[in-house]
Amino acid sequence: MANPLAADLDYILENTKDHWEELRNKQIFFTGGTAFFGCWLLESFAWANTNLALNSAALVLTRNPEAFRKKAPHLCENPSIQFHTGDVRNFEFPEGEFSHIIHAAIGTDATQNTQNPLSLFEGIVQGTRQTLEFARYCNAKKFLFTSSGAVYGKQPNEMTHISEDYEGAPLTTALASAYGEGKRVAEFLCSAYAERYGFEAKVARCFTFIGPYLPLNMHYAIGNFIRDALKGGPINITGDGTPYRSYLYAADLTICLWSILFRGKSCRPYNVGSEKYLSIGALAKIVANAFQPESKVYISKQAVERQSPERYVPSTNRIRLELGMKEGINLHEAIKRTVIWYMQQRLFQ
Repeated sequence: MANPLAADLDYILENTKDHWEELRNKQIFFTGGTAFFGCWLLESFAWANTNLALNSAALVLTRNPEAFRKKAPHLCENPSIQFHTGDVRNFEFPEGEFSHIIHAAIGTDATQNTQNPLSLFEGIVQGTRQTLEFARYCNAKKFLFTSSGAVYGKQPNEMTHISEDYEGAPLTTALASAYGEGKRVAEFLCSAYAERYGFEAKVARCFTFIGPYLPLNMHYAIGNFIRDALKGGPINITGDGTPYRSYLYAADLTICLWSILFRGKSCRPYNVGSEKYLSIGALAKIVANAFQPESKVYISKQAVERQSPERYVPSTNRIRLELGMKEGINLHEAIKRTVIWYMQQRLFQ
C-alpha cells in the first residue's frame, strides 16, 4: 500500500535534502519516537534514508514496542528502524556509537500537569538528564531537545508574538507550571552538558501543531474539534472561544526540527510554530467548514466583557532569518490533509 503521507514526505525531503549527508552510514537515537513528533521524524527519516540511500539506522526508545506496531506497522517493518525497550528516566544504554540524538520524549497531557505535577516535572528533568548522559556515553555529536513555548509562562496580552528574547517564566508557586518549569530545567541541562562534554545541544521551543498522528482525545483543541466533526458533530468549545492560538502543519514542523538539529546554533533556542493566529472560536468554524454537512459549533461559556483574550503565539523571526524556515502549508490545507488521513485510517482499521 502506498504511504498516505508520501506527498508530505516528498515536501519534507525537498526542503531538507541538502542536510542529510551528515547522517550517511551513521546511527541516530530517538526518545519519544512513537508520539506525534516522533512519528513524523521517523517517517521522514525512513523516507530520506531510502530515497537518498543513506545507509543510516535509527534506534527508538519506547516502553511498548507492540503498541507502536499497531499504530505504525510500516515503520516497525522498516529494516533501518529498530527499537530499544525502556523508560526514558532510567533506560539501559544500548551499545554502539550514535552521532545524533533527538530527545522528544515526555508527553504534554494536561491532566498530569494538574493531577500529578511532581511526577511530570521529575519525568521531564530525569528523562533529559538520562538522555544527555547517554549522549556523553555514545559520543554523540549533535543533540536536539524538543522544548516548549511553555517556558515563557503566560504571554502578556499586549504582546502579539512572543520571541526567544522574552525573559518571562512560569509562576514558580503554581503547580500548573510543572510542565513549563520542567522544560526550563531541561534546557539548562542541555546547555550544561554541551559546555562540559563538547557536543552541540539544539533547542526547539515548540508551540501548537496539526497533522496526521495528532491525538484526537487529549487536550489539543484542534484535535478535539476534528474528533467531534468526524463523529458527526457538534463541535464543542469548553471555554469562551476567545483565546488566540496558531497552528503549524506537521510537515513544516518536521522541516524545522531537522533543520535545527543539522544547522541550528548550539544552546540557542528557536521558536517553532506559526505566526498566523486566530481565536479558538474561529478555529472551530474552520474545522466545521471542512466537513459536509457542516458541523454545528457550540461555545459553552460567555466571553467576559473588556477582558483581553489569552494568547499563545510565537515570533518565528529567529528561525526564519537564521535557518530560512517558512510556513509552506496554510491552516485550511493542513486541516484538510489531517481529516483525509484520519478518514483513511478508519477505512483500513
